[in-house]
Amino acid sequence: MLWATAGVVALGFLVALEIAARRYGGVPGPITNQVREVLFPPKPGPLYGGLALMMVVLGWRQRFIAAGAAVGIDVVFVVVRWAVDAEVPEGQAFGNGALWVMLGCAVFAVTRRTGRERILLLKGVGLGLLLVAGRKTGDTWLLITAKTRPTVLDPYVATADHALGDPSWLAGRLLRASGPVSTHILDLVYAQLAVAAVAVALYQLRNVAAEGRFPRHHLVRTFLVIGLLGPAVYMIFPVVGPIFTYGPGTSGTGGLQWAVADLWPHTPPPIGIPHPVPYDGITPRNCMPSLHTAWATAIFIHSRKGPRLLRYAGTFWLVSTLGATLGFGYHYGVDLIAGVVFVLTVEAALRSFDRGWDRQGIQLVAYGTTVFAALLVAYRYLPVEMAKYPVVFGPLLLLALASVIYGYVWTTRLWDATPAPVRLPRQAEPQPAAELV
Repeated sequence: MLWATAGVVALGFLVALEIAARRYGGVPGPITNQVREVLFPPKPGPLYGGLALMMVVLGWRQRFIAAGAAVGIDVVFVVVRWAVDAEVPEGQAFGNGALWVMLGCAVFAVTRRTGRERILLLKGVGLGLLLVAGRKTGDTWLLITAKTRPTVLDPYVATADHALGDPSWLAGRLLRASGPVSTHILDLVYAQLAVAAVAVALYQLRNVAAEGRFPRHHLVRTFLVIGLLGPAVYMIFPVVGPIFTYGPGTSGTGGLQWAVADLWPHTPPPIGIPHPVPYDGITPRNCMPSLHTAWATAIFIHSRKGPRLLRYAGTFWLVSTLGATLGFGYHYGVDLIAGVVFVLTVEAALRSFDRGWDRQGIQLVAYGTTVFAALLVAYRYLPVEMAKYPVVFGPLLLLALASVIYGYVWTTRLWDATPAPVRLPRQAEPQPAAELV
C-alpha cells in the first residue's frame, strides 16, 4: 500500500507539472520529455546513471547482459540516425538503450518474476527511473520559478551577505586570479555532481542483490527528498545569484540588461535599502537555499563510512562545490549556510523515520527547522541591520550553522552507538471464543 500510494502521488505530481509547463512556458513537461526519449536523442548521463542504480538488484551475469543490451540498442539507434541523416543535438548521440533496458526489466519483473524477486526488481527499476524523472522534474520546476516569480530578492540577500564579508565577491576574484586550470576543475566538479552521487550510492547499494533488500537509509533517498522539498523554497524566496544580478550574467541567460549594476566580482554592492527587482522569465530562481551545497554535503556525509578513497573524494567534492558556487557567482555566502542547515535537517528527519522517532531525533529536526526558518526571516527582514553590524551578525550566522552541525554529529554518534529498536510485526488481537449454542 505504501509503494502504491507513493506511486499515485508521484504520478499526480508529474501530471500537475506537465500541465504547469504547458500553461506557463508553452513547452512539454517531464512526462512528455521522458516518453520522447524512448525514440528521440536523450541526454545519456541521467539515463545511464539510472541504469547503473537499477543494476544493483541484479547479479553480475545479469548486469553484463543488461549493460551489453543497452550499448547494443544504442549502437542500432546511432546507425539508424546516421543512415537517415537525422539531426542529433550535441552530446545526445546515445542513451535510449539504457531507458529501453530499464523498461524491459520492469516488464520482465511483472511477467516472469514473483514474490520478493519481483518486488526487488521493480524497486530497482523505480530507483533508476526516479533519478531520470527527478532531472526532468527539476528542469520543469525551474522554468516555473522563472515564469511565476517576475521579481527577485537578490538585493536583500546581497545586503545580508555583508555580514559574512561578501564571500562570493572574494571567491570570484580569487578564482579569476588562480588561472584557467582551477576554473576548469571547479567547473567540471560543479557540473558532474550527479556522477559523485551515483558513485557513493553504488557503494552503499553494493550488497542489495546478495541480501535481497535495500539498506534502510542511503544517499539516493536524501537526494530525492532534497530535490522535492528544496525547490519549494525557491518560490518563497526567489533569488538568481550575484553573477546575474550584479554582473554580466552567463551565455544564454541573464545579462546586464537585467542586472542591478555591473559590480561582481570586483566591487561589493553598497549598503542601501533593499527592494525586490524585476528579472527575466528565463533565469531560474534557484539560489536560496543552495541545493548544490546541500547535495554536496549529503555526498560528504554518506561517504564517511566508505573506504579511504571514497572519503577523500567526498571531501574534495564538497570543498570544490563550495568554491565553485561562490567563485562562479552562482550563490551568496548566506545561501550556503542555509543549504547546509537544510540538508542536515533532512538527513536527521530521514534517519529518525528509519529508526523510529525518539526524543533526540525530534529535537534535532525541530531545531534545524527553526534555525532554517530564522535564517530566511533574517535575510528578508533584517538585511540592513546585518550589513551595518557584521561583527555581531557574522559570528551569529556561523554560530547558528555550527550549532546545527554539532547537534547532528552528536545525535548521529549517539544513534550509531545504540542500535535502533527492533520493530516487531503487529500481532493479531485475540478474538473472543465463539459461544456454543
